[in-house]
Amino acid sequence: MFKKYVVVLGVLSSVLSAGVSLEHKIGQMLMVGFHGTSSSKNSQICRDIKTYNLGAVILFDYNPVNKSKPKNIANVKQLKNLTKQLQSCSKDGKLLIAVDQEGGRVQRLKSKYGFYGKFPKASDVIKMDQSKIKATYTKMSKELKSVGINYDLAPVVDLDINMKNHVIHGLGRSFGKDPKIVAKYASTFIDAMHHNGVLTSIKHFPGHGSSVGDTHKGFVDVTNLWKEVELEPYRLLKDKADTVMVAHVFNKKLDAKYPASLSYKTITKLLRWKLGYHGVVITDDLQMGAISKKYGLKNTLKLAINAGDDILLIGNQLDPRKVQSTKTLVDTIRTLVKNGEVKEETITKAYKRIQVLKQKL
Repeated sequence: MFKKYVVVLGVLSSVLSAGVSLEHKIGQMLMVGFHGTSSSKNSQICRDIKTYNLGAVILFDYNPVNKSKPKNIANVKQLKNLTKQLQSCSKDGKLLIAVDQEGGRVQRLKSKYGFYGKFPKASDVIKMDQSKIKATYTKMSKELKSVGINYDLAPVVDLDINMKNHVIHGLGRSFGKDPKIVAKYASTFIDAMHHNGVLTSIKHFPGHGSSVGDTHKGFVDVTNLWKEVELEPYRLLKDKADTVMVAHVFNKKLDAKYPASLSYKTITKLLRWKLGYHGVVITDDLQMGAISKKYGLKNTLKLAINAGDDILLIGNQLDPRKVQSTKTLVDTIRTLVKNGEVKEETITKAYKRIQVLKQKL
């Protein structure tokens, strides 16, 4: 169970950020993907965690560079060892180690690697009774915890409102059309994860269920399809969600210039101010086509930070030719601060929110 803690958030935040260098605050904002099934003290990822105070890593099984070899996940024993090594590289022992583990097509811990691997997709979960759902997700959280994974980038709270949607509807990733029911199942998922000390992320804000395109591949405009009801699960779960993941969908009604993940209007004004969510916001992978095809790295990082994103996800998964080093990311953000394009105060706010999140572990 998560430790029950009662603290005055403002006081805790100030204590947590006192005397921490800008570089280390920036490091905490980064979640990076890397190649390797182990992380010895001399490995690049371990050096990055130590040198830059890297806040989070994301693990994948599929290797885009060499399809015959695993990227990070090969088997149970190996994964347990990898997460232990990664955690020992971190200063606070609270490195966020994340995977996408929803069930159905989206589960990184597969049977072929010796894991259970048969967790049902959301559209099948809703046919089960409540106690079975709870048992299913508790089993999932126990397996994640047993191999040292403390952050699951799930559950999906997108509404199943477009039958032509391949990414959500087509893969059965939604709990349904009704926001109250979706929030109820997502809440069960979150409780089950918390039972074994695993953090969660509800996704994909402000709603991917109405879309037709895939943001992995390129620009997706949902202006004429998106419905305001898609915000409802976030409003219902605002006090329960550990983190909210923001999609790269473009919606002229919310922001005529930028996609959600890079939009101050969508993240700060809508999610934080209007809906009242005050926790950590994480981007979807910033290397996805919807972003990488239109914005350069410097501009992407600048817009994401200024929009109100706390954790910037660079998966290093989608294009082997575009792997970004932690050093490049930290240096680019530091330069943005130095040039006055990003305020240090914005970095500090994100850093504080991330530290409060880590207190839950």
